[in-house]
Amino acid sequence: MKKRLIMALLMAGFLLTGATVYAAPFGNPDDVAYAETLWNVLVKFKLAGRGMINSVPYTGQDPHGAILESLDRNITVNGHTGAVIVKRNYGGKDVSKAAVANNPAKYLMAVTVMFKRERGYDPENKDWFWAKFKPDGSLDANPKGMKLAGRVAKGMPQGCIACHKAAQGGDYVFGHDRFVDK
Repeated sequence: MKKRLIMALLMAGFLLTGATVYAAPFGNPDDVAYAETLWNVLVKFKLAGRGMINSVPYTGQDPHGAILESLDRNITVNGHTGAVIVKRNYGGKDVSKAAVANNPAKYLMAVTVMFKRERGYDPENKDWFWAKFKPDGSLDANPKGMKLAGRVAKGMPQGCIACHKAAQGGDYVFGHDRFVDK
């Protein structure tokens, strides 16, 4: 009975710390619904899904994958226009840049996304919405079953936000600083 209660709380978007129950900063029903809408917009702009635009694969690193592709642009989700960064994560037996370029669907493991939400969404983390999708567009989950959408791993020592806080430029983005708040 206790195990069922714990699983129900986790699935409903709660974290357990000792004897205290906290609302999780990610993976709740609103985050999941927003992520589904986000995925549909990504597909519309061919940033994900069938017929997606391919870019030049490059060597990646954990936790994303051995080979990566990254695309960014502005999109509109639920009436808000913001920057989106789409990182396609490739892996598997015999994965290489050439193999991914020739057959991306065979090696696609996940699609990780950062979307710049409206000002005030999460100001201490630059208002980024995070999501990790499986290749079919369904949300991935952490080992506890929490859907990876929203303020993923906010306040935790590891995870999306903890890692991206270290990016130079103050915008949580590695590789460039186009999205610094002015």
